[in-house]
Amino acid sequence: MRQYSPDLTPPWKKPRTVPEVPAEPGLVVEEPGTGFCGAVIRCEAGTVTLEDRFGKHRVFPLAPGGFLLEGRVVTLVKPSSGPVRPTRTASGSVAVPEARARVARAGRIYVEGRHDAELVEKVWGDDLRVEGVVVEYLEGVDDLPAIVEAFAPGPDARLGVLVDHLVPGSKEWRIAESVTSEHALVVGHPYIDVWEAVKPSSLGIGSWPRVPRGQDWKTGVCRALGWPENTGAAWTGILSHVRSYKDLQPELLGRVEQLIDFVTVQPE
Repeated sequence: MRQYSPDLTPPWKKPRTVPEVPAEPGLVVEEPGTGFCGAVIRCEAGTVTLEDRFGKHRVFPLAPGGFLLEGRVVTLVKPSSGPVRPTRTASGSVAVPEARARVARAGRIYVEGRHDAELVEKVWGDDLRVEGVVVEYLEGVDDLPAIVEAFAPGPDARLGVLVDHLVPGSKEWRIAESVTSEHALVVGHPYIDVWEAVKPSSLGIGSWPRVPRGQDWKTGVCRALGWPENTGAAWTGILSHVRSYKDLQPELLGRVEQLIDFVTVQPE
């Protein structure tokens, strides 16, 4: 009969088994060598990309035992269930995998210009399609009362309007105050233009420059920052640096979320 010898190795000298954990998007881990803590946003080619709470990205190799998960050493591995899919939309909402766009509601969200519409689409586009909300731009709000009247908002067709530079005493403030329909909501942010709602840190600048009154604001910004005075190209560059809600100022975030909630309320 074969004899087996007992394992007399003390427990603290036995090699520990390091669990393997799929690097699913949204998983929060720490890289102990640098102390960098963040959520997984991408896993490919033997590396994992983490994003910290300030929106900073770092790429690390998928080394054995290379990460801490809730204080435990783990080995991150590439998920086996096909390509990594985000668990959050750019707005921070829970992603709905393979969700089909809903048939458009009668309700709408109006914004002032094309840049506003493109920014809302980039950050909230997934949410808007799931909810069936269409965003249109007006090229200004000077005729807003007549536009609202023509839209004829009602319980089944609510209208939300996002206005730039909505501060007490401004022209925009007086126009917004003249809209009285209970089925229309006009809100806004304090910035002269939606460009300013993008965090300067996301663009690598210290702050948005002050432009003297009487000058075209966007052209003045380009001139002050040393950018070519092509506002279309400047906006394309700005928008390319917006990856999620983390790149936007809270004054804009709250107002867009408020409008989405308003136009998607079910009538009683």
